[in-house]
Amino acid sequence: MKKTKVVIDNEKLRISCDIARALAHPLRLQILKFIDDKGATNVNKIYNTLRIEQSITSQHLKVLRLAGVVSAEKEGKFVHYKINYDLVARAERAVRNFCQAVS
Repeated sequence: MKKTKVVIDNEKLRISCDIARALAHPLRLQILKFIDDKGATNVNKIYNTLRIEQSITSQHLKVLRLAGVVSAEKEGKFVHYKINYDLVARAERAVRNFCQAVS
């Protein structure tokens, strides 16, 4: 029997793990839904509406931002967050394809 060589690109694996980790938290999903509903929005609107502490909201936004799931644009004294829909769609397709492959 011939062995199949497995090649893993560690950088792509790290990026994929960061994205999956960012999307796998219920509170981050709630924050993403809020941003999706409102469009670009700032941290104050997020934590006031969702009744989350400001520091916790900022920590979750940082995880989402570092994974590339959201982008941050400074406008005056506010930072507005927007969803990177292209990245989220690619992640969703990758998960769907993986689930189909293993079932």
